[in-house]
Amino acid sequence: MKYIVILCDGMADEPLEKLGGKTPLEAARTPNMDRLAKCAEIGMVRTVPEGMAPGSDTANLSVIGYDPEKYYSGRSPLEALSIGAEMGEHDVSFRCNLVTLSEEEEQYEERTILDHSSGEISTEDAAVLIQALKDEFARGSAGERPCYSEGYTFYAGTSYRHLLIQNNGKVSELTAPHDILTRRIGEYLPSDPVLRDMMVRSYDILKDHPINVKRRKEGKNPANSAWFWGAGTRPALSSFEKKNGVKGAMISAVDLLKGIAVGAEMHNIIVEGANGGLHTNYRGKGEAAVKALTEDGYDFVYVHIEAPDEMGHQGSAEDKISAIEYIDDQVVGPVTAALDKAGVDYRMLIMPDHPTPVRVRTHTADPVPYMIYDSTRPVQGKDSYSEKSGQETGMFVEKGYTLIDRLLEK
Repeated sequence: MKYIVILCDGMADEPLEKLGGKTPLEAARTPNMDRLAKCAEIGMVRTVPEGMAPGSDTANLSVIGYDPEKYYSGRSPLEALSIGAEMGEHDVSFRCNLVTLSEEEEQYEERTILDHSSGEISTEDAAVLIQALKDEFARGSAGERPCYSEGYTFYAGTSYRHLLIQNNGKVSELTAPHDILTRRIGEYLPSDPVLRDMMVRSYDILKDHPINVKRRKEGKNPANSAWFWGAGTRPALSSFEKKNGVKGAMISAVDLLKGIAVGAEMHNIIVEGANGGLHTNYRGKGEAAVKALTEDGYDFVYVHIEAPDEMGHQGSAEDKISAIEYIDDQVVGPVTAALDKAGVDYRMLIMPDHPTPVRVRTHTADPVPYMIYDSTRPVQGKDSYSEKSGQETGMFVEKGYTLIDRLLEK
């Protein structure tokens, strides 16, 4: 038996008046998911434990079978694993977003966050901007402003997602930028004076950088500030294979998921053109999953697709619907067809990690719908897969990290 998870990040949502009272998942055309739904187990699952912040970090740990209350040590340390950043026992890591701030105000504290992803800036452009920050912070400013080359190290990641490591640091409470879109940032800045100063200075360094000048001319959002959040210490996950008895692989464009895979001793499969955005290489991810299961000796593949979450953060119901339809047409359909053609017995789990409602443009901790399809043992399901059909079955998994046991029939 082979096992595959198709994780549609942030796909769950709320009924929207503009969609006739439907959620984006209900409004999307998903013939392949709905075909599976007719003979699959469908229910609801709580992926974020009560009292924990709803994030892709805690939620994906749950889905992959790790209790966040036991294993979670912060978001950015998982990303640090992905990019090979060295972390000592007493080091602290921070996610460093390149964000778009408003530019009309004179004081940094008076600005607002317009875009947490700087228009999904390319990895190539972002790397140049991160290098500019590294160079300027190492140089200081004629002795008047401190140099941060000692004790602080920047690492370039993917798109807008980057990393800062502080040697012998302290974990502090910080705010995710996607949680405060359009709000004045003053009350959300770090209490740590060094982190705060670095953010303020980052605006001066980046706002007139040639890349941002070019982006404005092209009608794109400038990546004009760094934003630190997601502080944490070095994580310690147990081996996925030893824990579950199956050899696993991860397919994702997001450093967080790659980091979870590294920590769990799973193999990361890199797909060309996979970028975490709306126009990622959906079909390539599906093809890589099929190859891993049918040719490369893997028993379990986790296919993570970021696009629905990003469109939820953008507040675009239309683009979120498009992302869901791309997943159905270019991942779910081709993967099931290829596995069926190959004569492979498989069990497939399709679900979001958490909701990212377009109304609030950030994550919520509400339970999400899941669907488990077994190619060898169809069951009585529902006519479609959605939040509503998941609720109607009455099936509810309280502890999200146990759902993988249902998939693996443990």
